[in-house]
Amino acid sequence: MHNPGNATPERFPAQDRLAEGAQFIAGRYTKGTSDRSHTVVDPATGEGVHTYDLASTDDVDAAVAAAREAFPAWAGATPAERSEAMHRFAAVVAERAEEFARAESLQCGKPLKLSREFDVPGTIDNIAFFAGAARHLQGQSAGEYSGDHTSYIRREPIGVVGSIAPWNYPLQMAAWKILPAIAAGNTIVLKPAELTPLTSLLFAQAATDAGIPDGVINIVTGTGKEAGEHLVGHPDVAMTSFTGSTAVGKRVAEIATATVKRLHLELGGKAPFLVFDDADLDAAVNGAVAGALINTGQDCTAATRAYVQRPLYEAFVERTAALMESVRLGDPFAPGTDLGPLISHAQRDRVAGFVDRARAYARVVTGGEAPLGELENGAYYRPTLIAGAPQDSEVVQSEIFGPVLVVLPFDTDDEGLALANDTPYGLAASAWSRDLYRANRATREIKAGCVWINDHIPIISEMPHGGYKASGFGKDMSAYSFEEYTQIKHVMFDNTAVVRKDWHRTVFGDR
Repeated sequence: MHNPGNATPERFPAQDRLAEGAQFIAGRYTKGTSDRSHTVVDPATGEGVHTYDLASTDDVDAAVAAAREAFPAWAGATPAERSEAMHRFAAVVAERAEEFARAESLQCGKPLKLSREFDVPGTIDNIAFFAGAARHLQGQSAGEYSGDHTSYIRREPIGVVGSIAPWNYPLQMAAWKILPAIAAGNTIVLKPAELTPLTSLLFAQAATDAGIPDGVINIVTGTGKEAGEHLVGHPDVAMTSFTGSTAVGKRVAEIATATVKRLHLELGGKAPFLVFDDADLDAAVNGAVAGALINTGQDCTAATRAYVQRPLYEAFVERTAALMESVRLGDPFAPGTDLGPLISHAQRDRVAGFVDRARAYARVVTGGEAPLGELENGAYYRPTLIAGAPQDSEVVQSEIFGPVLVVLPFDTDDEGLALANDTPYGLAASAWSRDLYRANRATREIKAGCVWINDHIPIISEMPHGGYKASGFGKDMSAYSFEEYTQIKHVMFDNTAVVRKDWHRTVFGDR
């Protein structure tokens, strides 16, 4: 089934590329065989834009088989050959940048300026980074650690990787899963979220058009219960990488453990935003609003809990609310839009439920409602600031995943740092201070995979992304990601040519 829906060519210029189906297996599009279809909905309008057939377990089996067949040749390619193919890949995505940006904004509802200036350029940079990193997969240098032997380390690809990506940054998350895996010589089957498969499919096609061999990158678009669980549990899949909620991550881990797979989990977050009393208040306010509202707050590293030392607290609340009220909601494709809708009406209602329940114990300073008028058919929700919530309340402890910032006061540095660490999560955090020693203490004591100082949100290809605690384990991006996607092999050579070694006496004979 292929139904182009109501998207105009201007909003979805790449729709004809996807006419043959929403599965990409062994270098070509195919239709899913589950006998069920799914419609991608533009969350800004509530209208369907692309209907496709969902993958069955048979489609997953076909994708894994294609990846398994492609593995020996791709793993055996030289680092230079893989690197050159990935550089061509970056060039193809760069040529199609506007197509990618529009498809991303259409399926996610994110402002076009975010897709154009963040998602697509960041993805191209990621490809270029891993194209170079493919040539730097060294192990530890040779050494004679026992005296009688020479040892060295080999890094070897694991095999077929089965990855599951979320709906909030579908293009970037596809890149984060695919690129380190294939740079290291693995092949991959990626299951994107069924809500947002469009750019993952276009990404795989771009790789094939760039000359990356058929079967190295495969996409299956199906439900988590059917396609996702079958992929994670597949006996020919050697590793699972999952990004999503902590609750689903636990289920993924349970399935993967049954076949003793390598496992990489990037899960939920509830990032603290810690403002000390010597901070630049204007910088902190701007950082809080930008950090809380990026991608309509649907970001696992978004600023969600602002802890502000009491001398600055009232001014911070007042200025943050005023700046939030200036943020412009609108059509993601309109030039003046700052904030788009949430991914779906169901997600908007979930966010609204958190805010409505909070009214019983906290103050909604601004926002807390869906707009009416020309935006009411979309999944929009106004930027929301909540003050006075208890530390143990759900809006402080649970991941809301929407444009909601909760602000609480603290008195001493010890208290602020303790509050920052007081959730199950540990993905990201920021601290705001002009004092070097204060800031350095925050970087040491906050338990999170990334701690920003006087900023919140920026990421770069050269540095890792991943969490502590219930936010999971393992790293995306950077050379550290190769720790996830390679096997470490110790090779040891005898240097003595002695037939009977001294240590043999522990098994037979006397000295």
